[in-house]
Amino acid sequence: MSQPVHLKAVLKTTALTTPLKDGSLKSDQVTLDFTEINPIHQAFAPMVREAAFDLSELAIVTALQAVAFKRPVVLLPVVVASRFQRGCLISYRPHGEVKPEQLRGKRIGVRSYTQTTGMWVRAHLVEDYGLATPDIRWITHDPAHVEQYQDPSFVEHPAHGKGLLEMLHDGDIDAAIFGNDLPEGDDYVPVIANARARDLAWAQQHGFVPINHVVAASADVCAREPAAVRAAYNLLAQAEHQQPTPEAGPRKTLSGFDALRAPLEWIIDACLEQALLPRKLSFDEVLGPADALLKGNMA
Repeated sequence: MSQPVHLKAVLKTTALTTPLKDGSLKSDQVTLDFTEINPIHQAFAPMVREAAFDLSELAIVTALQAVAFKRPVVLLPVVVASRFQRGCLISYRPHGEVKPEQLRGKRIGVRSYTQTTGMWVRAHLVEDYGLATPDIRWITHDPAHVEQYQDPSFVEHPAHGKGLLEMLHDGDIDAAIFGNDLPEGDDYVPVIANARARDLAWAQQHGFVPINHVVAASADVCAREPAAVRAAYNLLAQAEHQQPTPEAGPRKTLSGFDALRAPLEWIIDACLEQALLPRKLSFDEVLGPADALLKGNMA
């Protein structure tokens, strides 16, 4: 009997990925050798720039940009992380609370213009308040993971080197978008009121929770070891199917082409409005290579 193929993998430890990491789910065709990277976004640039891993978690915006700029990765139809985003837009109470209707012409800080949380907040501002993305000044300090992408003209990169909190405290920006690093304390006020209720209503309307992270394989390993990548995807899909469905709202993980079609088409349109993509991507362009791979038809 042949030995399983070893694939170098980077996935954040979650309820979905734990069975793959502790061996509860395993395959005789593939062994996933995990590298722990924290925070997980530090794996994204090495993956899309140099295919540093065989299998890696990727932010959805990074993944779509990688497809658009023909980076050597194959996006797999599995979502490993989603979350509600409206509460991530924060103002600083000592400078006065900011309401969404007041944001036109204001300065909003975000770690990177391409950060997926930022994409979702901007999409909600467009949908809920009619605020076109170029109507706001976006202040950032990190570049895109996909180095071929260039930020649009309405994005600014100050040279002072301050972090988001410092800029917020100093009044350099009017509000800021935070990811997992949401500041705590009464001085930090969500710009969008009733964010949780709005998020739940949005998810019920659209049928999915805003997608954060998906999984991609390197194009090289897909060509060299297609059976191993198929086995890895099957493990991911099995783990995803085992995730409980919440009592309120759609699932926060997804797998399969049908499950991703509507969410991806919505996200692509939002990315176009924000100048995050150079052109409109089709569903087949995004997931066609994975479809061929999983069917055993990859050239």
